[in-house]
Amino acid sequence: MPPLLRIGYVPEHFSTPLHFASTHFSLRASLTPFPSGTGHMVTSLRAGEIDIGIGLTEGWVAGLSLGSASASISSSCKDGREKGEKVGGEKVGGEEEEFKIVGTYVESPLCWAISTGAGRGDISDVGDLRGKEKKKKKMGVSRIGSGSYVMGFVLAEREGWLASPPPPPPPPPPSAASPSSAAASSSDDMNPPFEIQPLQTFENLRKAVNDHAADFFMWEYFTSKRYYDSQPDTRTRYPIKKVGEIYTPWSSWKIVARSSLIGGRELEEVFEKLNAGVRYFKEHGEEAVRYISSELDYGEDDAREWMRGVRFAEDVRGVRRGVLGKTVESLKKAGVLGESGREMEEWVGIWKEE
Repeated sequence: MPPLLRIGYVPEHFSTPLHFASTHFSLRASLTPFPSGTGHMVTSLRAGEIDIGIGLTEGWVAGLSLGSASASISSSCKDGREKGEKVGGEKVGGEEEEFKIVGTYVESPLCWAISTGAGRGDISDVGDLRGKEKKKKKMGVSRIGSGSYVMGFVLAEREGWLASPPPPPPPPPPSAASPSSAAASSSDDMNPPFEIQPLQTFENLRKAVNDHAADFFMWEYFTSKRYYDSQPDTRTRYPIKKVGEIYTPWSSWKIVARSSLIGGRELEEVFEKLNAGVRYFKEHGEEAVRYISSELDYGEDDAREWMRGVRFAEDVRGVRRGVLGKTVESLKKAGVLGESGREMEEWVGIWKEE
């Protein structure tokens, strides 16, 4: 029997259909959580540590459009497979792995909440986030190239903070850069309207805006909401307050896979199981609420409110050209992508009819 496919995902409420695919429909895969988000999955895909990723559209598009220089990785992968062993028809380890967008997981846009520390009297709205040339505000992000990083520039473009589009950031390295080196690289190369502080996790971001190590960060609204509802006390670590929000002008979650899986039965079976998990999610709302409120970091009322607005793809296989085209144009306008990026045909593996 071939080794299990390794699927990376963000362990938030959006992962519920994936959980149902695994528990109710025998999805044959090992599920690897990435609490720091899409940017970390990009690194792990390139390193051959996972085979499939379910993450944010803007993170995949930024990483794939920019590409990455070839680099070698360690002689063995984290799950113990040796370099050169084949999984799904492609070698693990060795040269950097290629992956492409192959599916659409969520059709609805994502609401990014803009947050600062609950006790920060110096910041009350988005306008307070615009620093001065000699004293820029500090934006916390999970990682360079992540959704929280990319959307900061989309926000800056919306607010008119970009006098001229900055050059695109360098592609993420095959192994995670340290926060200090990543911050230095981004501030030196991009000259963004804010300092960038890579902080890895949601908890670290909340702590930073309370400790003044960062001034604001952006994260999905319902994941943030619990920490708005709590007053600063010992029951909730690092409470925050909302100062604004921004919606993605594109459908929010996509599926990527290693190129060698495209056209193979293994990937098609993953699509089938995910479709079954999505149908089960839609038909068993209360079970979904129980799972989200007991296993993830959400209240029952918030879970129900989120479920009323989210729209998962009925068929996760493939991606629409118009959606990715809009994403690319928006990220170019925000200065995240330059004009010389790779063409979509180079990094999309399966198209969906418009």
